[in-house]
Amino acid sequence: MSFSIAELFTKHNPEKFDLYEHHLNNQMVRVLKTIGYDRHYKRAVGQYLYDQDNTEYLDLLSGFGVFAMGRNHPAIINALTETLSLDLPNLVQLDVSVLSGLLAQELLLTTPDNITKMFFCNSGTEAVEAAIKFARYTTKREKIVFCDHGYHGLTMGSLSITGEEIFREGFGPLLPGCIAVPFNDLAALEKALSNKDVAAFIVEPIQGKGVNLPDDNYLPEVERLCKKYGTLFVADEVQTGIGRTGKFWAIDHYGVKPDMICMAKALSGGFIPVGAVAMTQKIMDTVYNRMDRAVVHGSTFAKNNLAMAAGLATLHVLKAEKLIETSAVIGNDIIASINAMSSKYEFLKEARGKGMMIAIEFQSPKSLKLKAAWAILEAANKGLFCQMITIPLFKEQHILTQVAGHGMNVVKLLPPLVLTQKDRDHIVNSFDKVIAETHQIPGSIWDLGKNLAGHALKGKSK
Repeated sequence: MSFSIAELFTKHNPEKFDLYEHHLNNQMVRVLKTIGYDRHYKRAVGQYLYDQDNTEYLDLLSGFGVFAMGRNHPAIINALTETLSLDLPNLVQLDVSVLSGLLAQELLLTTPDNITKMFFCNSGTEAVEAAIKFARYTTKREKIVFCDHGYHGLTMGSLSITGEEIFREGFGPLLPGCIAVPFNDLAALEKALSNKDVAAFIVEPIQGKGVNLPDDNYLPEVERLCKKYGTLFVADEVQTGIGRTGKFWAIDHYGVKPDMICMAKALSGGFIPVGAVAMTQKIMDTVYNRMDRAVVHGSTFAKNNLAMAAGLATLHVLKAEKLIETSAVIGNDIIASINAMSSKYEFLKEARGKGMMIAIEFQSPKSLKLKAAWAILEAANKGLFCQMITIPLFKEQHILTQVAGHGMNVVKLLPPLVLTQKDRDHIVNSFDKVIAETHQIPGSIWDLGKNLAGHALKGKSK
């Protein structure tokens, strides 16, 4: 009897929401149906998704950034197919992997010159967990400092340094010794470090939740303060790295040299879970300081052949197709083009970001009619206005976006780096059209707003 994934997908795709509702997270299905995102996608190519009617959607989320090379990139598929066909030894635990050595070598060509060693794992949150452990062992200190509104993952260690309360609520007590400071606040950071008892300061160079950019001097001063007080400086580049911001690493915009860099998401082109920590020789040699400690930290599936092959192919595609340059040029053009609309739209505050990590923020308007409508939505649920942007973008313009975080009036874009000029024009024109519609009261888009407010108030009453 033959086994066919293609047959299973074709047969059962129409019932995917029922399957998910009965056997997985039924609340996720409720969310999708409530906002009208319950589509049956059957195919994905590059930056596009296709549903059962062959309607094309421009995906500006790229699986939370993992599909930076686009979905189903043929070069990465070929690398994986070739790897599977070779009958290679894999995960021989009393051995080392040639592919992991090659991927480490390639990645270390991109890092600052103080970073010379790699540790592989399976995800961004695993990378952060490793960084916490390595920092504590290296410094013999317990405390970890992180930033308010930062996001570092949802396992217990990384959750302990994730600065969004909605993720933390009800899961405590969390890891002791974790201290939050405001992002972009050097005085608060120095105060937290000044007792010389902090193992590491872990920070996203650009915060993912809200796409918050630091001042130009922030990260250089972070590096200086960490050195001054003997604290390790850890850059969480899980979302910002691998070309996302128009440079290979977001830290490259600021000329800093952290002690560790956490990475994941785009590293395998979206095909195989993979994460890593790049670090200094001193950290590696301190943690793995004797032969009996050679396996003191690791992960069963880390360095598996498929993940390493996908990583090597991803770096090849990134370079061969000049996608970092594309990210910088087209991403910054989108930001500038949307900012150019701010003079004609009261709701539009600004677009910001670097490369293809983009936030579009909205604000309370000045005119009374618009201000009153905004206030009604905010009273129902803070940040609800953005759903009036993302839902029409999806349903009418066939563009997939998301709200940047809980309680924020910010729409976030994390597009594949393979966007074309045609895609850029579609994005800018679609935002122009939808934002214009929000300024028409009454109108169909405000009927949607009333429905969203009703759902929000109903949820609060339960």
